[in-house]
Parts: sequence; structure tokens; C-alpha cells
Amino acid sequence: MIPYRLYDDEPPADAVASLSSRQRQLLHCLYSRHCDGVVRQRHLEKVVGSTDSWVVPFVVQLVGEYVLEILVVICDELRALAAPGTGGRLAYGRFIVDNPAFFARVQRQVVSYWSCYYRGNYASFRGYPGCTLLDLLRSAASDSAGHPWPNLAPAGAQVDGYC
Repeated sequence: MIPYRLYDDEPPADAVASLSSRQRQLLHCLYSRHCDGVVRQRHLEKVVGSTDSWVVPFVVQLVGEYVLEILVVICDELRALAAPGTGGRLAYGRFIVDNPAFFARVQRQVVSYWSCYYRGNYASFRGYPGCTLLDLLRSAASDSAGHPWPNLAPAGAQVDGYC
């Protein structure tokens, strides 16, 4: 279970420094669920490069959110998923295959947030960073599953819809 939002203040830097590497990673995962998008992004940046199986769900959860800056951070870090055989591609692919309903919801959320908030900046869904992320994640899932992973994103260059 991933917390929806965390409302606690961030711990002081000296308390974080006293934690083990794994404890810090867990703290960053939890604070990637903070109610403040800037705090979420700051903590995401500390873990997004990890391929630990328990970190991956926190990153995928953030793909389905509305903060564009967070999507860009994830997109920049996960571009390596395009290369077959990488540890990240295997970790993300396996997570999606094991959690298809979760990823289906993330795909729908990406499309919905694009349509509601970013259509003015990205007239085509194909140009939206969330679309790039979905393509990378579906490709990783396809490799893990051994068959094409369902694409719930718009097929055309533009999507008619509303919020």
C-alpha cells in the first residue's frame, strides 16, 4: 500500500543524515507522497534512479500525477528504460506485469491530467512527457510479459474530451 498523501513536516537534515542508506531511501519514498509537490519532487530526485523493487511503485505512482515538473524528472531518469536488458527495464516491467490494474489506472490518470491541465501546452498527447513515460513503461512491461502491453492512451495525435 502506497500512502496517498503524507502531511507531516520533513524531518531535520541531521536526523536524515543519521539514517542508514536503506532508511533514507524509505524516507524519500514516503515523502514522495507529500502533499506539497515541491517536497514530492525533492524526495523523488533522491530515489528515481533506484531499481529496488520496493522503490519502483512509488515512482510509477508519481507518473499518474499532475505535476509536470515531476513527470520531467522521471522521464529524464527513466529514458534508459528504452535499452533492453537494463536493470531498470526489468524492475519496472516486472512491477507492471505483476500489477496490471494499478498501471491501467496510472495510464488513465496520465491522459486525464494531460486533457485537463496540459492540453494548452501540448496540443498533441504524443508531445506530453507523460506519454513518453507511458511508452517507456509499456515497452518494459511488454518485454517482461512476452507480449505487447495494453495501451490505454489515445491512439491519435489529439484527443477530444473534457474534465
